[in-house]
Amino acid sequence: MTGLVIKNTGSWYTVLFDDGTTADCKIKGNFRLRGIRSTNPVAVGDRVEVSEGFITEIADRKNYIIRKSPNLSKQSHIIAANVDQAVLVVTVNYPQTSTTFIDRFLASAEAYRVPVILLFNKTDLLDDDERHYQDLMVNLYETVGYQCLQVSAVTGQGMDQLLPLLEGKITVFSGNSGVGKSTLLNKIVPEANLRTAEISEAHNAGMHTTTFSEMIPISHSTFHIPHSTINQDCIEQSWLIDTPGIKGFGTFDMEPEEICGYFKEIFHFSKNCRFRNCTHTHEPGCAVRKALEEHYIAESRYNSYLSMLEDKEEGKYRSSYNNQM
Repeated sequence: MTGLVIKNTGSWYTVLFDDGTTADCKIKGNFRLRGIRSTNPVAVGDRVEVSEGFITEIADRKNYIIRKSPNLSKQSHIIAANVDQAVLVVTVNYPQTSTTFIDRFLASAEAYRVPVILLFNKTDLLDDDERHYQDLMVNLYETVGYQCLQVSAVTGQGMDQLLPLLEGKITVFSGNSGVGKSTLLNKIVPEANLRTAEISEAHNAGMHTTTFSEMIPISHSTFHIPHSTINQDCIEQSWLIDTPGIKGFGTFDMEPEEICGYFKEIFHFSKNCRFRNCTHTHEPGCAVRKALEEHYIAESRYNSYLSMLEDKEEGKYRSSYNNQM
């Protein structure tokens, strides 16, 4: 039987079959012997073949969101597969999301052809200085070419702009712990009743509430669409993928010469560099460094590019955003 993996608890995979039934399945041990360097060879969003309660085959993926495993540096962790887009939930404060984290996520999404929407949550909590900083961040990323929304999951501010972007698509929600992903998803799909938790006041950091990845269907009533117009094929419905909060985003399996191509504005200016193999770090005639000096490239974005070249340890990924723009 063929179906869609809609939940991954680490030991079991819930599969939604094409006839509308579901079953909890396991994977054959030989999946780990096929050169799949991943802590989760089967991911939420995968199309799979199931026989006698075991997943026996994984269909080719059109894309996926992947990061370096936080515990096993030579392995990856696939956050979700076969998605139409990603929503990266970020917060200027309560807790802080660093620009380095944002840029690493965006670069990885670019590498695997996943469009990203940046969702700035907890706007209702910001003071004037924080709101000004958020406006600067929005301007930066919109200038680069990313769609940005400023919302509050608590008050509902901006949600009317988000909902139309989710219709008929599979959307993975990701971000640091504590940025409000579960609260946002509860606002969109109240029947999901996802667990939420307060952030730690002592460290202004989030605490994990989601411990596994899960696909959640969005009811047609959310979009105020007549039931008769909805495509009943389960794979064509609107889905949200809830994922555990992540502290750092280590990029995986990228060659240094490829990284430039995953920063839209850096790649644009790199075409004018004197040398074809320019690393944009020290070479004469580097158009990227010239654009940086003339403020056509943000210093925070360039620093993120350098950090990926250097492959710094994960502790840096969650550094404060102060003085990074």
